[in-house]
Amino acid sequence: MKISKALLIVDVQNDFCPGGALGVQNGDRIVPVLNRYIERFARAGMPIFVTRDWHPPMTSHFNTAGGVWPPHCIQGSKGAEFHPDLKISNDAVVLSKGTATDEDSYSAFAAADSRGAALKDLLRQRGIERIYVGGLATDYCVKETVLEGLMQGFQVVLLQDAICGVNLQPEDSAQAIDAMVKAGVTVAPPVDSFRL
Repeated sequence: MKISKALLIVDVQNDFCPGGALGVQNGDRIVPVLNRYIERFARAGMPIFVTRDWHPPMTSHFNTAGGVWPPHCIQGSKGAEFHPDLKISNDAVVLSKGTATDEDSYSAFAAADSRGAALKDLLRQRGIERIYVGGLATDYCVKETVLEGLMQGFQVVLLQDAICGVNLQPEDSAQAIDAMVKAGVTVAPPVDSFRL
């Protein structure tokens, strides 16, 4: 029986790209690669889910209110918009996370669509068994999404050429990938060799 698959793009937003409030060095370099994955999934008629941080102006997630991070991805701001070169299809499902004043919400599984439906429920409604994950940042939201997806019982494939890390410490991304592999993620070949 054919396995139902979906593409999951995590937080490719202006504030997480160079020049943004919490810019990931070279974070924008994954955009053309993600666009190739988007094209392949769309051509195959497979669903695409796209998450975004969507924080209120005041939240315990920000260092202005006791959190770790500078203010970023504030609801309705330019920084919260998806990278302008990311070619999100019209039928992609956009999900928001970190919307409450007391939420960190690193994992895409904390996100919900405009009707309040959670990612795991949307995936199960469509019979999705395997998710392919790319986006920002490797050592935070991508890692937490992958680990949560595995815990929820999904097969998870990491698009290693379509992720980029914050690297507060130089080895953070490498350690995050190692943790994901140990937890059971499959690492996809580069997009040039990728087959659905």
